[in-house]
Amino acid sequence: MATTGIVAGIISNLVVVKVDGPVSQNEICYINHNEVKLMAEVIRIGSENAYIQVFESTRGLKTGTPVEFTGHMLEAILGPGILSKNFDGLQHDLDKMNGVFLQKGDYTHPLEVDKDWTFKPLVKTGEEVVPGSWLGEVAENWIAHKIMVPFTFKGDFKVKKIVVAGEYKITDTIAVLEDEDGNQHPVSMIQKWPVKIPIKTYKNKPRPAKFLETGIRVIDSLTPIVEGGTGFIPGPFGTGKTVLQHALSKQADADMIVVAACGERANEVVEIFAEFPELDDPRTGRKLMERTTIIANTSNMPVAAREASVYTAMTIAEYYRSMGLKILLLADSTSRWAQALREMSNRMEELPGPDAFPMDLPAIISNFYSRAGFVNLNNGETGSVTFIGTVSPAGGNLKEPVTEATKKAARCFYALSQNRADSKRYPAIDAVDSYSKYLEYPEYINYVSKNISPQWVENIMHARNILICGRDASEQINILGDDGVPIIYHETFWKSEVIDFVILQQDAFDKIDASTPIARQQYMLDKVLKINNTQFNFEHFEEVNPYFKKIINVLKQMNYSEFESEQFKKFEMELDEIINEKAIVETEKI
Repeated sequence: MATTGIVAGIISNLVVVKVDGPVSQNEICYINHNEVKLMAEVIRIGSENAYIQVFESTRGLKTGTPVEFTGHMLEAILGPGILSKNFDGLQHDLDKMNGVFLQKGDYTHPLEVDKDWTFKPLVKTGEEVVPGSWLGEVAENWIAHKIMVPFTFKGDFKVKKIVVAGEYKITDTIAVLEDEDGNQHPVSMIQKWPVKIPIKTYKNKPRPAKFLETGIRVIDSLTPIVEGGTGFIPGPFGTGKTVLQHALSKQADADMIVVAACGERANEVVEIFAEFPELDDPRTGRKLMERTTIIANTSNMPVAAREASVYTAMTIAEYYRSMGLKILLLADSTSRWAQALREMSNRMEELPGPDAFPMDLPAIISNFYSRAGFVNLNNGETGSVTFIGTVSPAGGNLKEPVTEATKKAARCFYALSQNRADSKRYPAIDAVDSYSKYLEYPEYINYVSKNISPQWVENIMHARNILICGRDASEQINILGDDGVPIIYHETFWKSEVIDFVILQQDAFDKIDASTPIARQQYMLDKVLKINNTQFNFEHFEEVNPYFKKIINVLKQMNYSEFESEQFKKFEMELDEIINEKAIVETEKI
């Protein structure tokens, strides 16, 4: 018999329920408020009380209201039809809801239960399968959506029956599996999985090493991320986080994009809904939304719903990873998720940590980031979830608890600079302050040595050193004045500016410069490093500025030209003539 209870106390979205039976952590329950069922989740259990966080507004709720417990955790409904959808944090289809504002208790099914799907079986009767094995597939937009043995099953199974190819609804039984005890289990195209538990139906999860091409030069050429890797983008308001996310969505080498708008302002979420359907997919020539799913919760929605959105997004990403796909998960912004955790922690009167965030915030963030990764599936295929979150630190303070905790979990750190944004140097990623720990992985070094260049990592470190030296030279020039430092300081600074203008800066609105293939990045990085390794003859510091501006101008024109086209080669010849004007001797990089 299901456990029931009554409301004994209300603190905003935290409700205390006196229960008459057993309940479990993270169990879902419904409050029967004015003939509307409000969904909630158990977050703490006392002797006779359960503390629940309500996913809806509790305005008008009174003590004594009856509560029903369901006996299961918050679950994602997984199956064909998730692509191109807009969900809230509880996976309700926002496009099916009526009116401008969401109504309390208005819950919708995330999938199309009446739609027919063309099913193609991939197994035969008598075959052995395990949880996560592919039973068949349906075409979902241009992705082959695999129908899998439910993740909740345990042990080995034998295919007792599999339907023939044809049209079926997602609720139809497409297979019957027999377990080791002879019990038979019908399987449909949909399954459920608790969002706060990682999906682990894979063979193993090795350390990721395969380079993930994004087309963004400052990332690929200086702070690379890998397939199945983790990174985060902290930065103050107005530094270009949204444009950078759009660029990653369009250009990254991923099969599917999951966007978790977890706590953004309402107007920012509206921008995502309005702009994503209009974005063209350079990989397929179709609309980007065809391989995108959006999970949205605005900052003025209840904190519990805001917290659930990131877990729902990650579960959907893991589901598609089990199909052997490369998934890119973008979360904007995890700061609002952490603030939701802080609000609930404060309402439960837990011991506060720094800035009143929960004491276990670093562990919560680390556990969530660890769900991303590259996996080897049981059938020999591979899949990956690459997770990049954005952090919105108050006042751009990168020392605040959420940023510091995320630094410990994420392998890539992309620091957006207010100064670079103010000077219109986009993307505003500060390459000196940012880093990628994958550059230290022997597996990554071996991969790029074979697939890009044996000197690729060495060139990255050399370019970073040039930028650091250029920043030091700039500070000395600003302190001592232009004529107060040797000419070599001006030359060092402007050589670093060549890397900045040609490699770090990129025009997201130019057809050619918006995305740079890795072969072109390698060519241009070699060229600017060759310039940096060239000694020039300057008699006065005033000659340095105009000379390097000419070099930068030609290199930027090369960036706007088709790679290795006649125009590109023309600018290259012009560059060689300019360099020969002042070059003394070229030295090999040590």
